[in-house]
Amino acid sequence: MILSPNLKGALLMMGSMAAFTFNDACVKLVAGDLPLFQIVFLRGVLTTLAISALAYTMGLRSLRIPAADRWKVVGRTVAEIASMVAFLVALVNMPLANVTSILAALPLTVTLAGALVLREPVGWRRLAAILVGFAGVLLIVKPGTEGFNAYSLVAVLAVCLVTARDLFTRQFSSEVPSMAVAVITAATVGAFGGLLMLWQGWEPVTPRAAGLVAGAALFIIGGYLFSIMVMRVGEIGFVAPFRYTALIWALLLGWFVFGDWPLPSTLAGSAIVVATGVFTLIRERQVARRKARNPASPTATAVAAAPTIGARER
Repeated sequence: MILSPNLKGALLMMGSMAAFTFNDACVKLVAGDLPLFQIVFLRGVLTTLAISALAYTMGLRSLRIPAADRWKVVGRTVAEIASMVAFLVALVNMPLANVTSILAALPLTVTLAGALVLREPVGWRRLAAILVGFAGVLLIVKPGTEGFNAYSLVAVLAVCLVTARDLFTRQFSSEVPSMAVAVITAATVGAFGGLLMLWQGWEPVTPRAAGLVAGAALFIIGGYLFSIMVMRVGEIGFVAPFRYTALIWALLLGWFVFGDWPLPSTLAGSAIVVATGVFTLIRERQVARRKARNPASPTATAVAAAPTIGARER
């Protein structure tokens, strides 16, 4: 059976989202056995080694970053570490599907931040979809109600920090090697985990804990590898909406592994976030097509300069 480029891209995107979600499940499972930053350190060591090897096979021989981009890489790395901490704190204290649903708002927040910070043009349709999507997030978070979980706000903070990370990424010049940034980020996250591990303490690593940490590293590497591959096949406008299959995996894993099933209000909020996110991605695809027909348009030029988000990092 010969697969079309779009179908290959969709399968790779679904594989990437599945891998990242299984990584989340492994971390959530092992969090009861090991301190959080010990997990970050051990996973970071394994991930750094694997990504470095992958980068080397892809031809990377230097981690040198152009001088004009170094502060942007530093800013991105700081935002990545902060978002990782916020995400993991929320993950170990909330149902997996709830955290994943809040994270699904990321395309909406990046689009809004691009308009506010980078002055990227956003039409009224996408702005309306963003507002509706944020209403869906409120249904998931449920502020001021009996079902409110304060860690939901930590998950929202993680979304804001990932948005900041992606704004830094959008400002990289074309001379910045993506794999060099990946290696630098993985190594810095691991080192950060090791530093805080000295304060938090070290627990003996049981065979079960070792297996889960290794599994988390394997899945996060797989997710990253698939996310690289997906950018090389198919139309990103067609492929990007398949990132929301992460929510399906989160629901299944939450139910079968952790015994959690979201409340109806959470499911409704998740559906709203996904629907508005898909609409936003479709609108961006339509604007990009108009750009192809009218390359001199200022709107088209700005859209072309802003890369579509494919995968997430943990």
